[in-house]
Amino acid sequence: MKRFLPLVALISCTTPSSSGPSPESSAAAASATQAALPEEVRIADLRQLTFGGENAEAYWSFDGKQLSFQSRRGDMGCDRIFRMTVDPSGQAPVEKQISSGKGATTCAHFLPGDQELIYASTQLGGDACPPKPDHSMGYVWALYDSYDIFKANADGTGLTRLTETPGYDAEGTVCAKDGSILFTSVRDGDIDLYRMDKDGKNVRRLTETPGYDGGAFFNADCTQIVWRASRPKPGKEMDDYKGLLARGLVRPSKLELFVANADGSNARQITWLNAATFAPFFHPNGKRILFSSNVGDPKGREFDIWAVDVDGSNLERITYAPGFDGFPMFSPDGKWLAFSSNRATAPGQHDTNVFLARWVEDAKPATPAAEAPADRIEKDVQFLAAPEREGRGVGTAGLEAAGKFIEARFESLGLKPAGEGGTFRQGFPVTTAVKSGAKSQVKLGGTVLPNDAYTVLGFSSQTAAQGPLVFANYGIVEPSLSVDDYAKLDVKGKIVVVRRFVPDAAPFTETDKQRRFGDLRYKAWTARERGAKALIIVDWPVAPNPPVKDWQMPSEASLPSLAPEGAGDAGIPVVVVKRAAFEPFMDKLTGRKPVDGRIEVQLDFDQSQAFNVAGLLEAGEGKLPGTIVVGAHYDHLGFGGRHSLAPDKRVPHVGADDNASGVAGLLEIARTLAANRAQLKRDVLFLAFSGEETGVLGSTHFTHLRGDGGMKQIAAMLNLDMVGRLRVSGLTVLGAESAAEWADLVGAACEKARVQCTSSGDGYGPSDHSPFYAAGVPVLHFFTGTHSDYHKPSDTADTINAAGTAQVANIVSTLVQALDGSSKLTYRKVSAPAPRGDMRSFNASLGTVPDYAGPPNGQKGMLLAGVRTGGAAEQAGLLRGDILIRLGTHPVGGVEDLMYVLNSSKPGETVTAVVLRDGKEVRLEVTFQEAKRPR
Repeated sequence: MKRFLPLVALISCTTPSSSGPSPESSAAAASATQAALPEEVRIADLRQLTFGGENAEAYWSFDGKQLSFQSRRGDMGCDRIFRMTVDPSGQAPVEKQISSGKGATTCAHFLPGDQELIYASTQLGGDACPPKPDHSMGYVWALYDSYDIFKANADGTGLTRLTETPGYDAEGTVCAKDGSILFTSVRDGDIDLYRMDKDGKNVRRLTETPGYDGGAFFNADCTQIVWRASRPKPGKEMDDYKGLLARGLVRPSKLELFVANADGSNARQITWLNAATFAPFFHPNGKRILFSSNVGDPKGREFDIWAVDVDGSNLERITYAPGFDGFPMFSPDGKWLAFSSNRATAPGQHDTNVFLARWVEDAKPATPAAEAPADRIEKDVQFLAAPEREGRGVGTAGLEAAGKFIEARFESLGLKPAGEGGTFRQGFPVTTAVKSGAKSQVKLGGTVLPNDAYTVLGFSSQTAAQGPLVFANYGIVEPSLSVDDYAKLDVKGKIVVVRRFVPDAAPFTETDKQRRFGDLRYKAWTARERGAKALIIVDWPVAPNPPVKDWQMPSEASLPSLAPEGAGDAGIPVVVVKRAAFEPFMDKLTGRKPVDGRIEVQLDFDQSQAFNVAGLLEAGEGKLPGTIVVGAHYDHLGFGGRHSLAPDKRVPHVGADDNASGVAGLLEIARTLAANRAQLKRDVLFLAFSGEETGVLGSTHFTHLRGDGGMKQIAAMLNLDMVGRLRVSGLTVLGAESAAEWADLVGAACEKARVQCTSSGDGYGPSDHSPFYAAGVPVLHFFTGTHSDYHKPSDTADTINAAGTAQVANIVSTLVQALDGSSKLTYRKVSAPAPRGDMRSFNASLGTVPDYAGPPNGQKGMLLAGVRTGGAAEQAGLLRGDILIRLGTHPVGGVEDLMYVLNSSKPGETVTAVVLRDGKEVRLEVTFQEAKRPR
């Protein structure tokens, strides 16, 4: 048998020519029961439905009682469209030809209701079969420009053309819910996926990346699509692809599987098999995909059916018969599998036939597949991001369990303990809880409020303040919005009262404005800057203006939780008072009647020991000086809190991407390098950091512990933070400008892994590589991009692309091995947009890098981990280790204060910066620069 022939079927929805029985004899043949091979445990009750010729791509009707398929028999020059009845009980199928016999036809699918079908045909280009492609150029397939998609009644009548754009339109499949059609077209100059309504209208493009995209299918509820695609590399591969496309040809020998939302968004590659992988079809549960591939055959001739989870894990071989098995299609109820095979072909014949098998869902593979990197990553993420881990918040039992899990894995991989006292742990203190102390009190108009009528806030200063109350509406001051709630108010030495949240009207309907101007700390800073002695916040919305009939004040939001805030206090006492408790005084304030108040805040803080997990993999013989650090943080937000983007939900923020994915990648890298220890030229220190979400505390602790001398012994730091959602946009490698040599090394590693990478940026940023870069170490930060689940409870394990994460781990492993002394990294300090700390400034930039551990001994101010090259701070003479305590007229108690100062300042403005250096105040003139907006 010519084993290369089925390649035509995988790409073109057509089957190769052959000789065989006539249509009449095939239709009359009784179906035959056959035995599956012993290894084929997933299929049972195997039956052959067609006999002779080339029969393939059998697609189910929506009631599960028929199959549409294409067939080439006898003297047919090209494929014709048929349908047949299917009776699992064993009744012989009844066939009927649907297409007219003119031109070539392919890819027939029932429309919902099963009274109509769609298929592609070249008949408008002529009655004859189109010419075969020129295979002198190798194995290529023709994109016949005469292919269009048609709709017909189930008996073949009523043929209607659905596509009319010049060029190839084919490979159509159908959504079960609304009949909309996925198809492949060259209408925009590349081979891309499109979607249109069942009448051919409302066409929209779904893919944009250069390369072939085709053979797409919906899942059962039409929320996802899966397809096959080629992604030629820039250079010779891309030139070859474009040259063939210009001649109406494509080379289909290397195809991988991709999954996306039904509108084409969130597209991601889920296989890296480096083979001809095609015909993907969703299991009805939407969690698993069956497909065909010649993976594992060096000659590329043996095609089998495989299965894989939608995250790229759990790869399983389904069929084992010699030759071709492909086009697996589940019946709508998931109980039956139709597929095409030449397993029963007689010697000397070249037939491919349609088979039916019962799907055995709970079967155990006869030979369990070896655990793959994607499988291990999927399991690790599942454990770390389980709700039982309590969001891995600092101080939770879940974070302790995660740390123990990592310790055990380090030990099992043969890493040496690199923590304290011969353990894997490096401990450091973290404030985990705060309570209102006995002295806390709110007294209004001579009445002491009960404790349950208010809450103090964790960033409140621990002082007492007394004075008259002044009402300042929402407490917002923003000249660009023409809003100043303090205009004409004298609040100096007084207690300010403001409304909670923001007005329910423009311009505050935008989410970013709601977050920025509704931020409680912002309200406190604004009040303090205007001389207030204390701040009271009340959830008291404004009635609509003009008035709305029967308007009622919305229900009161619950009091914010009292939690440690870090980054210094706000400089004044701050409390949030319940609406009912404040109601007797609101009318007096709005009516400008005097009300006196007294607020005192005492906070009692609890501390616990967090810990990094550190394991050392020693290099083999002839190792070079300079340790490579591979790091990822394993903490997250716990049950939410101030940094949650779903602050109203007190549930585990499980952090699958942020950053269970990074830890899973870290463990996979450790496994890979431990298995190749003899080839390692440098020691590798694996660090799982805690306290990243509360200000990169773990990585900062490590750099402080090492000191400047110890940090000089580190050759490079590679950081994995949010690497779980690799999409078609590729991998972002930040910090690539921290050493001149990174560009070539990263490019080679990404090319080897067949992953598109974008490299750029200095070594600063809101993750654990930043303290290393500030200490003079070349760094890289691997990142697969932001998403709408960031810092929300919805960042769950089922959203992870495990196969993509495995590819990121592959890249990092390759980079570690490439640092073999042939390329010495040259540290570069470069200028770049401001990081977290200055990030929220859209007005002025100072160019400082905050040390989130803060000054020693609880001292107020912002400790500088570094200053940016060419930035305002460097030009003014600020240094790493300085403690910034004042900018102009503004005291700086911590990172948060700096944000607000910068937001209220302008580029070009010159002020005096006061820093503590070696215990003494140093005054420096600094001129703010223009801040770049974060992207």
